[in-house]
Amino acid sequence: MDLKRVVVTGLGAVTPIGNTIPDFWNSIINGVSGAGPITRFDTSLHKTKFACEVKNFDPLVYFDRKEARKIDLYAQYAIAAAKEALDNSGLDLEKIDRDEVGVIFAAGIGGIATFEQEIGYYYQHLENGPKFNPFFIPKMISDMAAGQISMIYGFRGPNYSTCSACASSTNAIIDAFNYIRMGKANIILAGGAEAAITPGGVGGFNALTALSTRNDDPSKASRPFSKSRDGFVMGEGAGCLILEELEHALARGANIICEVVGGGMSADAYHMTASHPDGLGAKLVMQRALKDADMNVEDIDYINVHGTSTPVGDISEPKAIKAVFGEHAYNLNISATKSMTGHLLGAAGAVEAIVAILSVVNDIVPPTINFVEGDEDPDIDNNLNFTFNKAQKRVVNAALSNTFGFGGHNASVIVKKYTK
Repeated sequence: MDLKRVVVTGLGAVTPIGNTIPDFWNSIINGVSGAGPITRFDTSLHKTKFACEVKNFDPLVYFDRKEARKIDLYAQYAIAAAKEALDNSGLDLEKIDRDEVGVIFAAGIGGIATFEQEIGYYYQHLENGPKFNPFFIPKMISDMAAGQISMIYGFRGPNYSTCSACASSTNAIIDAFNYIRMGKANIILAGGAEAAITPGGVGGFNALTALSTRNDDPSKASRPFSKSRDGFVMGEGAGCLILEELEHALARGANIICEVVGGGMSADAYHMTASHPDGLGAKLVMQRALKDADMNVEDIDYINVHGTSTPVGDISEPKAIKAVFGEHAYNLNISATKSMTGHLLGAAGAVEAIVAILSVVNDIVPPTINFVEGDEDPDIDNNLNFTFNKAQKRVVNAALSNTFGFGGHNASVIVKKYTK
């Protein structure tokens, strides 16, 4: 079948370093860290006492007080990002067929704060018998962000959530891309949201020894590819992309931001929480994305890597990049923007795809901040351009964004400059 072309016509973001696209991008290219002491709960018993929290988010801008109580924070972030993306897109909702507009919005965990609060209340009041908030389940479940967005705007196209841990929202983008190019929708809001900075979220990742414990210097804790890295920094927020069929976008005179041209998915089939030591799944997913886009390795200028700042995780991805890109790997710019945002878990793919898109639009590659010293492991090749500590200007015709999740889930998406 003849596949349709898919473009991006709107972007929205709520992040630890900016609650709008302009603020977020300004922070990203200037190397701003979103890390600081956790304010949401008492961390005195936790090994890690800091995270990248969203700042100055006011749900009452989007809902009245009664409605806000019915919606978990992760879904509030999703709704806010979706609103910005729709405003950014210039869509006239009265002139489009809402039956042909979908919402595919991911969460790796979903309403964990709601779950903890409700279960905590239950065990504290056992003598009164089981008593739960009637909104407990709809607030908690990870598909509710997609459902809420569709209900607010009356979008009746494909509607669901993807869950593949930290690859979740890249999978959402790929699904949306595929639905549109196969003619199953005109427009899809794709993205992801997460709000897991909770006692259980932080404590659980601490138990896995996955989080940095650099409590004395949070802003410099996330240091991908540095020898002294000691784990990732928890982040939160949401990212939303408006994906639209090209002819539909042209017919309404839309501002086309970029084109989505390919996506790849793979599994490590190796370990619950560790990446394949040879980067096998990472290699496969990048190869599949390139094949899907019908692109050569030389066509890619920038890779936004998964790069979480964990001792083991940062080793396999550069190894896979060199295996896939060969000598061209040394012509690439590579950066790990989790060094600034923290790890947004199920929202990471959408937020980092936005970074890739804005790099293509603006011909600027954001930095990997907090680089201190190179790793002696030969698989982290210090001759690769990791864009350490300062953004670099270069022509970015096409960019690839990688996301890898617990369970061995891998997803990559490629965006490029739009040309007629």
